[in-house]
Amino acid sequence: MSVLPLVFTSGWASGVNAYAVVLLLGLFGVTGVGDDIPQTLQRPEVLIVAGVLFLCESVADKIPYVDSLWDSVHTVVRPLAGAWVGALLAGQSGSLSDATAGLVGGSTALASHIVKAGTRMAVNTSPEPFSNLVLSVAEDLGVGGVVTFAMFHPLAAAVIAAVLLTGGLLALLFLASRIRRFLRRRAQRREERRLASRGP
Repeated sequence: MSVLPLVFTSGWASGVNAYAVVLLLGLFGVTGVGDDIPQTLQRPEVLIVAGVLFLCESVADKIPYVDSLWDSVHTVVRPLAGAWVGALLAGQSGSLSDATAGLVGGSTALASHIVKAGTRMAVNTSPEPFSNLVLSVAEDLGVGGVVTFAMFHPLAAAVIAAVLLTGGLLALLFLASRIRRFLRRRAQRREERRLASRGP
């Protein structure tokens, strides 16, 4: 069976939480849940680093405005992680070229990252902090659930990931005004800090 559905699903999930994807796939490989998990993802040092970074992301992702700063830093990291995981999966399977898998994984991760980052900008316009926490927990559970499901039903999991990605992109269209408001506020705060640093 082609590894493409798993590459697509892991790419979508990497755009939301790349460290969780690496950690989950590695653990599935170590425990024997997934037979076709590359050895690179199962290495102890990879699991430890992914685990530590996952914990860091779990904290940063639940704090208003810190989450958007974290997302901006990961605009490069998540697509690269999606491409890397996709290429590794393709290399292990042999049913898809590494370059094609890397392109699919990376582009899917970039699209889902844009959805995540844009949604967080919109949520950060809300005065209460609880929506960030709820959204972050939902994302963590979604990534964990879909990646786990992909181990047993890769094609169905890819369909779920595609629906979530499409729904997220459509939601961004409706949230565009709130995202613009967030960007204006951020620019205003930067200008205020710049003026304050000048002093009287």
